Amino acid sequence: MAVVLEEKKKYTYEDYCKLPEDTRYELIEGELVMSPAPKTKHQRIAGRLFMSLSEFVRKSKAGEVFISPCDVLDDENVVQPDILFISQERSGIIGEDNVKGAPDFVIEIVSDSTGFRDFVEKKILYGKYGVKEYWIVVPEDEAVEVFVRDEGKFVLRGRFEKGQKIEAAVLQGLIIKLSEIF
Repeated sequence: MAVVLEEKKKYTYEDYCKLPEDTRYELIEGELVMSPAPKTKHQRIAGRLFMSLSEFVRKSKAGEVFISPCDVLDDENVVQPDILFISQERSGIIGEDNVKGAPDFVIEIVSDSTGFRDFVEKKILYGKYGVKEYWIVVPEDEAVEVFVRDEGKFVLRGRFEKGQKIEAAVLQGLIIKLSEIF
């Protein structure tokens, strides 16, 4: 049975929860945005990053790592980062249904339809809500752009390519060799 939402200028998390589960949506500043399912290359990269990150976090008991789909943020902004980390100190934002607030660390993997959203809209949103570190993975370039929060805004820490490695700022000691990811 199809769910029809009343047309509004701004939607809320309550509206979002009424949507069919067979279609992927996000809610950015009250606007519903549909996203197609990611391609297999995207999923391979997400899986490898998730395994590396979750193994490190498990061993260090630093917090929790989640992989999409996992609803994050607030009543007018519901996004599903590809991978997210929440520190042990901030574990109180993890609810049964969603994460109520900004993760410490977010990774988004660019797909054909998400480039603008990942590089502009989500970057602004994550910066505004207090994400401390944001990685944007560009599969076609086999590169990762790393942003860290400085005085309320994201600053580019660097662009790293396949032969390089990245040391996370938020998770001291986490080193990702990009040759193992791409």
